[in-house]
Amino acid sequence: MSRCAGSTWASIFDFKQPAPPAKPGTTHRLQPHIYKFENLWYVVCFYKLRGEAVLRMKQTLNLKLGQSLTMTPQLQQAIRLLQLSTLELQTEIREALDNNPLLEIEESPESGDAETEPANAEASALGENDAPRAENEQDMEFGREAKIPEEPETDTRWEDTYGDTVQDYLPTSASSGDSSELPDFESRTSSDETLTDHLLWQLQLTPFSDQDREIAEVLIRAISSQGYLEDTPEDVLTHLLDTYPELTLEEVVTVLHRVQQFDPAGIGARDLSECLSLQLRQLPPESPWRETALTLVANHLEDLASHNFRNITKALRIPESELSEVVRLVQSLDPKPGARIGANATEYVVPDIIVRRINERWQADLNPDIAPKIRVNPFYSGMIKRRDNSSDNTYLKDHLNEARWFINSLKSRNDTLLRVARCIVERQQAFFDYGDEAMRPMVLHDIADELGMHESTISRVTTKKYMHTPKATFELKYFFSSHVNTESGGTASAVAIKALIRKLIDAEEKPLSDSRLADLLSQDQGIQVARRTVAKYREALNIPPSNERKKLNA
Repeated sequence: MSRCAGSTWASIFDFKQPAPPAKPGTTHRLQPHIYKFENLWYVVCFYKLRGEAVLRMKQTLNLKLGQSLTMTPQLQQAIRLLQLSTLELQTEIREALDNNPLLEIEESPESGDAETEPANAEASALGENDAPRAENEQDMEFGREAKIPEEPETDTRWEDTYGDTVQDYLPTSASSGDSSELPDFESRTSSDETLTDHLLWQLQLTPFSDQDREIAEVLIRAISSQGYLEDTPEDVLTHLLDTYPELTLEEVVTVLHRVQQFDPAGIGARDLSECLSLQLRQLPPESPWRETALTLVANHLEDLASHNFRNITKALRIPESELSEVVRLVQSLDPKPGARIGANATEYVVPDIIVRRINERWQADLNPDIAPKIRVNPFYSGMIKRRDNSSDNTYLKDHLNEARWFINSLKSRNDTLLRVARCIVERQQAFFDYGDEAMRPMVLHDIADELGMHESTISRVTTKKYMHTPKATFELKYFFSSHVNTESGGTASAVAIKALIRKLIDAEEKPLSDSRLADLLSQDQGIQVARRTVAKYREALNIPPSNERKKLNA
């Protein structure tokens, strides 16, 4: 920081500033100083008053222009609704109906003049006209006058005809015992039953001594969700020695063998070989290839996994034709028997868009059943008065605004979804006619550029939204894929290339390598694709490589 003499700057600037009021007998002297800080020069003027420096400050008003984007609550709500799936949207609508008294489900036209009621409600909401309220009050009075007919008198009582309780309809043995011994029908039919619950229920139906029952319960709780025993019998023995000091390992193994007879077959196995053996042993003894399959899963699983069929035929001393039947029997077994029990309930997809063929063209429309139609309640909106600032009126006004914002956000969501879906269907007409092989390459930017939207908006619209077609139900994301150049100068989508790869593999007589598949795509389709790309697409289709696709000669 540097400073220049005040006399030098006094000759440049005219410091004729009014001095602050001074006491009688005091003098003022203006002292300008110049300072440099970060390549900028500053002039500071001081008045000398009795040896004390007084800084003179000045307030200024500046005008600055700028632009900024503000996310209003209405815009945030519209964006949030746009990215919700159908099930999430239905949950959101139910919550809005529960929290906002001015929202209600729109009645069907058959139930009355429902189409004219919202218009009357909007015309009278925030107005002084109370006619709609009076009409609704008359309807309420009419509803109060209507009486439910009384139950006709009879000469008998309900108890005399139908019995007193549910115990009257149960068998004598069940009704006479304790209610806790009754079968738990709810737990047996519940979709949330786990594998442990299923096995414990079978344990209660199987005769065991108290000691064996406790051993079996410990074993059952050590079985994983896939059906395999995670703890060894030695670990179970160590756990139970404090309770049963004389317990032996043979007793634990014996109880384990009984648990392994429970449903599903193969449960409680310690490895894959034992799991498959348990399932084969539960087949009828006269089942074809049963004994050979038992030997195969006990001693040659590694050769079977590596498709080393030559070693298997030599070890089992059977021809390849018989080995094919044995392998087919082994492949029909379940390597994860416990996965069938306690699996998550099937979640059904509700399509947002329905595609139909009309006048030789495929057209997309919104599914009318994805969400209930809602409207503003005409009765409560008619109670609002413009100049009334009471708490009740303010409460209704606020909820009326929220209801309007929510309805507008829903309408905006549906309109955007329909526009994007129709644009996708228009671009993929060949796909709906000929299948995956005719899929055109398309990215988010293509739809965003055509509709004048941002790519992030297209991404939100196409996420967790589904389109029902005569072929199948697809997620909207399915229609977007990268492209590969062709020899003719065009492009081919990744979906079309995957379909062609699957078609070539299904028709192969001998396993085709990835290099050979790339050559066939180039020769037959003119698609220039590298071997690594073919391998990536093949793995995405869950197709094993050529060395694992070896087939047995018939």
